[in-house]
Amino acid sequence: MGFHEVRFPVNLSFGSSGGPERRTEIVALTNGFEERSTPWEHSRRRYDAGLGMRSLDDLGEVIAFFEARRGQLHGFRWKDWVDFKSVAPSQPVTPLDQIIGQGDGIRKDFRLSKTYVSGVGTYQRPITKPVATTVRVAVGGVEKAADLDWTLQPATGTVTFALAPAPGAVISAGFEYDVPVRFDTDRIQTSIEAFQGGEVPSVPVVELRV
Repeated sequence: MGFHEVRFPVNLSFGSSGGPERRTEIVALTNGFEERSTPWEHSRRRYDAGLGMRSLDDLGEVIAFFEARRGQLHGFRWKDWVDFKSVAPSQPVTPLDQIIGQGDGIRKDFRLSKTYVSGVGTYQRPITKPVATTVRVAVGGVEKAADLDWTLQPATGTVTFALAPAPGAVISAGFEYDVPVRFDTDRIQTSIEAFQGGEVPSVPVVELRV
């Protein structure tokens, strides 16, 4: 499966709709109760890129992007304007935002992740497509220098330290990130008359497991 490390035009994703999807299997029991389970450990996000288009130039830009990805063939980056930071969208990124691991004196590689908390429930989401220029990392509450103390693999979200963090040291990070996606269709169908009349094409996009 090919993946292009290029972001869908952010001015067009800004006007799109979409969000996370879960899959829950429900079995109704004869006593009226039910059993619920899920085959998915992680949610999968879906968006409609068509809703962000406001002009024929926007439509042309989407078609060019679609053709360059060969339709569904190659994945790409997508900015979800509702959920794209290690903190709330209105807050600045800091190196203390998310705990991503604990040192043991041996391990050097740590994967970026974001933990969602509501009441007693939590969910840890792997972050595989960070925006490299926004990533900040700290060990034991002290920020470390990028490219000196640590390096980032922006295609996987892995932080590698030059020296393994000391045993018990808390590793934390702050970052912005994209969602790895692909088009969920091999066809974009529209017309000038329909578009000028206010009808926009549906351009579905779905998250990839990477």
